Amino acid sequence: MRLAVIIGSTRRGRFGPIVADWLAQEAVKQFEVDLLDLKAADLPTTLPDTDDETPAQVAVLAPRLAAADAFAVVTPEINCSFPASLKTALDWYYEEWHAKPVAIVSYGRESGGCYATAQLRQVFSELQAVTIRNTVALPCYWEQFTADGGWPKPSAGYEAQAKLMLDQLTWWAEALRDARTRRPYKH
Repeated sequence: MRLAVIIGSTRRGRFGPIVADWLAQEAVKQFEVDLLDLKAADLPTTLPDTDDETPAQVAVLAPRLAAADAFAVVTPEINCSFPASLKTALDWYYEEWHAKPVAIVSYGRESGGCYATAQLRQVFSELQAVTIRNTVALPCYWEQFTADGGWPKPSAGYEAQAKLMLDQLTWWAEALRDARTRRPYKH
């Protein structure tokens, strides 16, 4: 089973790579992990007309998304939403998301990114992807660093949340992969 872990933030000083690395370490127990950093992908922010040629950066990322059996999106919450870089990535692709499960790991202030998660559920529904119920929300994540700079503190309890989320994601990934194998998804 292949899991694409997507780092949704492209800001300088971003926290997303720390969370994504942590999640990838948790996920390798159940998945082959492909870490996709939208900052490195450098997708164009302007979408094309239907007759335009596909930009090289978009073509490079497409097969990696298509090969995934499941996705885990790591996103900050910015102004009660998710970042424009993540929306751009969602909009550049369509069939790559179809009939695949998505887990969401969000971080932010007191809400832990729950507003971003709610909005992502709506967008993924339109992309014909299935968001799983359980998420990992990281409120005030900056308080969970250890004295030596590690993250997260063992007492944060994030591992249990991640395990439950990844167990559900595994079930959905297997079920939807089997369904797509038996009968190709039609949109």
